[in-house]
Amino acid sequence: MPLSEERLISTALSAGALVEAAALLLVFAGALFLGSLVLPGTRIEGPQVDGKSRAYKLNGLALFLATVIVVFLAQVYGWFSLSALHDRFFALFVAANVFSFALSGLLYRRGAGAQEAAPGFWEGFFYGRELSPAWCGVDLKMFSYRPSLIGLALFNASFAVAQYETYGELTLAMALYQVFTFLYVLNYFQFEYGMVHTWDLISERFGWMLVWGDYVLVPFFYCLAGWWLVDAPGQPLSPMAAGAIVLLFSFGFWLFRGANEQKHRFKRDPGVTIWGQPARSLDGRLLVSGFWGIGRHLNYTGEICIYLSFAATTGFASWVPWLLPAWLACLLWHRSRRDERRCRAKYGELWWRYKQRVPYSMLPYVY
Repeated sequence: MPLSEERLISTALSAGALVEAAALLLVFAGALFLGSLVLPGTRIEGPQVDGKSRAYKLNGLALFLATVIVVFLAQVYGWFSLSALHDRFFALFVAANVFSFALSGLLYRRGAGAQEAAPGFWEGFFYGRELSPAWCGVDLKMFSYRPSLIGLALFNASFAVAQYETYGELTLAMALYQVFTFLYVLNYFQFEYGMVHTWDLISERFGWMLVWGDYVLVPFFYCLAGWWLVDAPGQPLSPMAAGAIVLLFSFGFWLFRGANEQKHRFKRDPGVTIWGQPARSLDGRLLVSGFWGIGRHLNYTGEICIYLSFAATTGFASWVPWLLPAWLACLLWHRSRRDERRCRAKYGELWWRYKQRVPYSMLPYVY
C-alpha cells in the first residue's frame, strides 16, 4: 500500500480521533492563554478608539520561543512527535471548526450589552458584538493571533518531521520552506507591537469572521504548500530554481516588513529618517517617503511575494499549493479597496492629494 494511502487512513475521522484532536486543541489553546498571562512582556498603549485607549501586553515572542523550545525537547526526547499533527490534520481541522463556532457563540452571548453590538443575530454572530473583548485582562483579538500563527508554525514543522520519518531525509524544497515559514512567523512576533495599529484591532468587532480566520483559515489553509511537500512527486528542486525562490522570498520580505516598519516608525515619530533622509509627509499625517512614496499598499505586494515563494517550493506539479497566493492576492486587493474607502472618509481632501502624489496602489506604473 502506498505511503500516502497509509497516511490518509491514519487521519480517518473516527470518533476517537476527533476526541483526541479536540483535547489536543484545547490543551494547546489553554497553554498559550496561560502563557500570555504569566510570561513577562512590555505593556504599551494602543490608539484611542471612541475616546478610550487600550493597553496590550506584548509577550508573543516569548510565548513563541517558549513553545519552540518545549516542542523541540519533546521531539528530541521522544515525548511527542510533531508528525502526529500531520497525521491528525483533518481531525484537527474538524475540531478547530467546532471550537470556532463555539467560541463565536460565547462571544455573541457575552456581548449582548455591548455598546457597539451589531443589530440582528446573524450580523452580530458573524461580525461580533464587542470591539475589544477580554478575559482575565487578555485582549482576545490580540491573543488569537498567537494560536493562529504558532499553530501554523507547528503544522509546518510537522510536515518536515513527517517527511523525515517517512523517507529518512528532507528535500531541498522542504528545507527552504521550513526556513521561510519560520522566519515569517518569528518576524511577526518581533513586530507584534505594530499589530496594535492594524485595522482588525482598531475597528473590527470580534465575531465568527475573525475567530474562524484565526483558528481555522490561517493554520490550516496557509500551510498548503508544506502539506503538499511531504510526499511531493516530480523532479528535485534545482540549485538555480532554489536561488530564484530565495530571491523572491527576500524581496517580498524586505518590501512587506520594510513598508510596515516605515509606517510604524513615522507614526511614533514624524521626524524619523527614512532611507537616509528626513521623512516627508502631507500635513504631517500621510507619509510620502520610502515605500509609501512609491505605492499606497506595497506592504500587501510584499506579502503576496512571500506566499508566492512558499508555493514556488512545490514547483508546478499541482495547482493546489498555488491556491494560497491566488486567494491572498484577491483578499489583499479587496482589503486595499476597503482601506481606500476608509482613508477617503478619514482624511477627505488630504487623501485626494495623497493619491495625486502617489498614484499607484500595489504595482508601480501598473496599478
